[in-house]
Parts: sequence; structure tokens; C-alpha cells
Amino acid sequence: MSCTVLLEIQLKSDAIDVAKGAFKELLPDTRAYDGCIGLDVVENQDSPGNLVLIEIWETRAKYETYLGWRKETGALDQMAEMCVGEPSIRFFDTVDV
Repeated sequence: MSCTVLLEIQLKSDAIDVAKGAFKELLPDTRAYDGCIGLDVVENQDSPGNLVLIEIWETRAKYETYLGWRKETGALDQMAEMCVGEPSIRFFDTVDV
């Protein structure tokens, strides 16, 4: 069963454009990473720079492997410098209703 990951961040107001540019460069590798089924980024209409990454992964373990790789490359530290506070990462299973 796939795992839906919601990663929510608040970008610093002076870093919004830079961060969006960084995502354009980073996300093709994420989408091609083993286990990634899909990824969309949405921005809160009422709060610029409040982004939610909606990611679908084959398993939570594959996402966690990917996240470890991003830590190793330094990309997470780079993005953290452009954010206010800590990101929110939540994991969801599809409910058959």
C-alpha cells in the first residue's frame, strides 16, 4: 500500500522566490527517486510562502531512505535556512471508503 506524505513549510518572506527556484532544480531528482510515485507542491492562497508538498511513495521506508539521501546531500540544510520554524511531516494511508 502506498504512503502519502504531507510536508508543510513556511518560507521566510525574503526567500520565497529563491526557495521556489531551488525546488525547481531539486524536485526532478525527487520524482525520479526509487519509490516516488508522484509529487505536487501547493501554496496557501492566504499565506504566501506556506507550501505543502503532497508526495505519494510506494512505502514510508522508501520515503525515509530518500529523506536520508537528501540530508546527506545537504539539500535539507539549504532549504531549512530559507524556512521559518521546523517543517511538519505527516504520513497517511489511503482509506478504502
